[in-house]
Amino acid sequence: MTQRPYPRLAPTGFTAPDRASATEFWVVRHGESTWNADGRYQGQADVPLSHIGVLQAATLAERLTGQSFAAVYSSDLRRASHTAATVAERLAGAPTVQLDPGLREIDVGALSGLVIADIRARHADYLQALQTDPWATRRPGGESMEDLYARCGAAFHALRARHPGGRVLVFTHGGVVRVAVGLALGGVPANAWSRLSVTNTSITRVLLGEQSGTLLGFNDDAHLENLLEATEADDVLGQAP
Repeated sequence: MTQRPYPRLAPTGFTAPDRASATEFWVVRHGESTWNADGRYQGQADVPLSHIGVLQAATLAERLTGQSFAAVYSSDLRRASHTAATVAERLAGAPTVQLDPGLREIDVGALSGLVIADIRARHADYLQALQTDPWATRRPGGESMEDLYARCGAAFHALRARHPGGRVLVFTHGGVVRVAVGLALGGVPANAWSRLSVTNTSITRVLLGEQSGTLLGFNDDAHLENLLEATEADDVLGQAP
């Protein structure tokens, strides 16, 4: 007698996204930039990949060779689009990378180009406010985490509506990876942002439906095991990027 398999049940009180209409996103942080290497905040400054970043992108491309996606999107900033182009040419069908400014990193305003010592010296009031309210405090002349979540959340939901039931590859930034995690979890728990370590070229997988989401995998950087550098910090945190 053939034993009937047990049905896959969602946790009590949780309705999992319907695979037929939800979108699975593979969200990749860009390779190391020259300002990552220098410890400079960059935000939306258009900074290129470092030599290590180029190597990280090539290593990711080797890992994803032959994988198939419904579409490939990238932030329009060079460090993301260069990473995306390196990987896309090794994917099944060598898909075109579609640029989306909505996937840009948080706007750090006046902090752009500064190292943490400069920020402490010039923007002590901002750092104090950040400690009090890390979610709603805006970078001087820039965005808050709350702003980033609203902007990039809208971008992800637009892509979800465009590719129901599909698998989409997104190249973006550390802060935006955190947004994807928040969307999958139904919000961002207090102080969780600073605890989410996002390494360069790591893969985070989320399934997003219209009303719910699921975190499938986070910060997968197995392809970097033989490399010396895999920068974790970025412009969202109160530390060197």
